[in-house]
Amino acid sequence: MNFTERINQDIKTAMLAKDKERLAALRDIKSKLLLEATSGTGEVSDEAANKIVLKLYKQRMDTYALYVDQARQDLADEELFQAKVIEEYMPKMMSDDEIKAAIAAKIAEVGASGPSDMGKIMGPINGQLAGKADGKRVAELVKEALANL
Repeated sequence: MNFTERINQDIKTAMLAKDKERLAALRDIKSKLLLEATSGTGEVSDEAANKIVLKLYKQRMDTYALYVDQARQDLADEELFQAKVIEEYMPKMMSDDEIKAAIAAKIAEVGASGPSDMGKIMGPINGQLAGKADGKRVAELVKEALANL
């Protein structure tokens, strides 16, 4: 069962259970998958689907933080619930130790010597870890590794 089929099946299950909040999050995922399918080849790869889910999750968490800052707890709770539903479909993320190991290997491969070589590391490492690790966290760890050289 591919990703799109899984979402469709879960939408049916949520409809039968009359779970409106879960259904809204699942329909959002499906709409983004359909947009991707119509703009491309017609089929959405699992890698593209993972990127879509990661983006949706990040948007929900950003909106949640915004609502909390504005003391709108009712809206914040709804965003957090939808983020948790979307999180179920996210790919397994790499741990900090795995990211650090990949960064160390890339530093050795490129021959980086300090913080001025951050650009040489970030491009290739982002391509390598795309969809497996958060970009902000990767940048922090690269900066930390290069500062310790």
